[in-house]
Amino acid sequence: MAAAATMRVEVAYARPDRQWLLALEVDAGATAQAALLASGLLAECSELQIGEPVLGVWSRKVTADTVLEPGDRLEVYRPLVADPKTARRNRAAKQRGRHPGGRP
Repeated sequence: MAAAATMRVEVAYARPDRQWLLALEVDAGATAQAALLASGLLAECSELQIGEPVLGVWSRKVTADTVLEPGDRLEVYRPLVADPKTARRNRAAKQRGRHPGGRP
C-alpha cells in the first residue's frame, strides 16, 4: 500500500511578545483549518480560542475550508483592538496637540 501524499506548508502567527513560523507536513489537499489544528497553535495560544480565527494565505484572506497548496504560508491574524481609521485620527490629533474630539 502506498503512503499517503503529503505536502509542506507553514503556519505563521504573531503577537506582541512572540512570533511563530511553523513548518508542517500535512496531507495533500489539507484545508486551512486542518493545518491550523496540526500546528498546535490553538492549544498554545488561548486568545485564538475566542471566536473563529481570521486566516490568510500569503496576505490574502481565506476561509477555514480553503484547500492549501504545497508551499503555502497560512497566516493567523489577531483581531483588531481598535478601528484603524479612528486610531489614525487620534494619533494625528495627538501630534497636533489637540484632543481627538476637536477640543484643546
